[in-house]
Amino acid sequence: MQAPVIPADWPNRNASRHVFCAPHLWHVQEIGSGPTLLMIHGAGGASHSWRGLVPVLADHYHLVIVDLPGQGFTRLGARHRCGLDTMAEDLARLIRQEAWTPMAYIGHSAGAAIALRLSELAPPRAVIGLNAALGQFEGVAGWLFPIMAKLLAAAPFVAQIFSRLAGNPAKVASLLASTGSTIDATGQALYLQLLRMLSHVDATLAMMAQWTLEGLLDRLPQQTTPCLLITAANDRAVPPAKSSNAAARMPHARWHDVPGLGHLLHEEAPQIVAPLILDFLTTLPPAPAPGDMKASP
Repeated sequence: MQAPVIPADWPNRNASRHVFCAPHLWHVQEIGSGPTLLMIHGAGGASHSWRGLVPVLADHYHLVIVDLPGQGFTRLGARHRCGLDTMAEDLARLIRQEAWTPMAYIGHSAGAAIALRLSELAPPRAVIGLNAALGQFEGVAGWLFPIMAKLLAAAPFVAQIFSRLAGNPAKVASLLASTGSTIDATGQALYLQLLRMLSHVDATLAMMAQWTLEGLLDRLPQQTTPCLLITAANDRAVPPAKSSNAAARMPHARWHDVPGLGHLLHEEAPQIVAPLILDFLTTLPPAPAPGDMKASP
């Protein structure tokens, strides 16, 4: 399986490597030292979306940043494994293979839902969700993703058409603005690169076609992992009420709303989001020492 070429100007490219863990060839970035934080981007994103948070968080933690199967620079190994459960299962396998012991999972949008599902398979000490997609997408994403996913199921060439139509600067700027966020020129250029990658568009649409949240949402009252759900009041893709309602159903969850930002809040204002993450992590009880852990019966 050939590794995708990572552009020389891709954020934190010097920390990138490719790791094969069946069935995918994963793009992974590892930065910093200390307790490990696993960072999971949202649908249609990639490792670049964390570029603003990395400099602050890497001063305190070992960051493991992954591209989801087929998205960004991860090579998709099995097309039928793009749904919520299967991606969480494959990430859990990757964590075991690489012997990572994440203190927390940080996920954006759909990545937050994956982080919660992953916490059921490989429990961390905490989960942090940024504009967590714990309900149906709204706005442009609400009607675009289901339509494109259905078309893709009937005609695989739809990804190529969508990539050609959306892969120009004006369309990218419009799509990003529709989320309620204001993204700088550098960020827009990075998303433009992704939208021009047929494999990335195809995998994102496959993810939407296979996406189902019902089981995870039904199990929220059984979630025992401490969780912080951060939302942005101007999010036009996933309303803050989704996280507020989810937090109310989870026994160890907090909800924090940030005014004035949109769906990509961690990209437009990392200086606001980073302290919220760091402060929450400092409230966690210390990890039990190995000698204090009892073997399961």
